Amino acid sequence: GLILPINERVLREACREAVTWPRRGLPPLRIGVNLSSIQFQKQSVPLLVARVLGETGLDPRRLDLELTESMLLEQTDSVVRDLQQLRDLGVGISIDDFGTRYSSLTYVKHFPVDRLKIDQSFVRDLGSNPHDAAIVRAIISLGHSLELEVVAEGVESAEQLAMLTSEGCDEVQGYYFAKPMPSAEFVAMAAGARALKRSA
Repeated sequence: GLILPINERVLREACREAVTWPRRGLPPLRIGVNLSSIQFQKQSVPLLVARVLGETGLDPRRLDLELTESMLLEQTDSVVRDLQQLRDLGVGISIDDFGTRYSSLTYVKHFPVDRLKIDQSFVRDLGSNPHDAAIVRAIISLGHSLELEVVAEGVESAEQLAMLTSEGCDEVQGYYFAKPMPSAEFVAMAAGARALKRSA
């Protein structure tokens, strides 16, 4: 019974943190927050998100809500309405762990989403498994054909990054760049990377 208050606190703290970044010298980065299917069953997610955005002052365009495709497959038309209301607020919607469950092009077409996140299980052996490479290539092509951004999870090597870049993947994330860290360390790292980019 704790998942609802935990998820609400995570959402609020993430938004509070993101609001501070421009004041600490960072560009207005986007922050992603995972949602639980229970939230859609037990409460109005659009009302919760609108309230948290109002309390924290975060620009909705800087918030990305992540849902697993298995969660979408289990949900009803009410979730479609909730997602559309979230999109109307200006919030981004991502399908997390894409390709790991019973993928259906029908829900990709009907759900109002902005991004597909390629599951790390396909990225892990990208350089050695031609099947994984073919799946990654197909997901990127599918996403772009539907005018969606594509994000690759679990990037851990320069080889993986190079292959994803060559296939036109829009964004990547993973331990190749950094492992999870406290807020202050993240701000210092991101500020250093930005200064390095400006001086290059």
